[in-house]
Amino acid sequence: MWIVRLALSRPRTIVVMAILIALLGVLSITGTPTDILPAINIPVVSVIWSYPGLSPEEMEGRVIRVSEAVLTTAVANVEHVESQCLPGLGVSKVYFQPGTQISQAVAQITSVMQTVIATMPPGIKPPFILQYNASDVAIVQLAVSSDTLPISKIYDLTLNSVLFPLITVNGSRLTAPAGGAPRLIMVDLDPQAMTARA
Repeated sequence: MWIVRLALSRPRTIVVMAILIALLGVLSITGTPTDILPAINIPVVSVIWSYPGLSPEEMEGRVIRVSEAVLTTAVANVEHVESQCLPGLGVSKVYFQPGTQISQAVAQITSVMQTVIATMPPGIKPPFILQYNASDVAIVQLAVSSDTLPISKIYDLTLNSVLFPLITVNGSRLTAPAGGAPRLIMVDLDPQAMTARA
């Protein structure tokens, strides 16, 4: 009730306040930038290990546990780590404290993962480190199939006729084709003929 009494006793003050609120609202609306995909600082980084032929249990024991232990002790501002193991693939999602500089966190993760490779199974490659961003959401996905062409031919056509021409489009971000089979060339060597030429 006191608000009503105040408005009735000071009508000019209330009118001036209403006009100020309306003007400031219009100024803030016109000054606010708009974007379809705004830059959102998501404090999550994925570390993706690949080692074909390793079972999920071995991937967890030999790769992911070591990686998690190093991530939680050697990287700053880690909130928690979530991991998932698949055959030949291990994915660790590293969640950071709000306000963490993601570029510095990615640099720390990259350097730490380079040092931990020595303790991993022999022949493992460095992990793929992926930073999440709102603009990473796929806008267009293309599926290619054929009833007459073999899968290796479809893969070649998609790679050479679709993916490579799109690389030159300004602002496009492309990924490697998923599925299919790249063309393989088998070379059979004749050991006797090779030794005869030596």
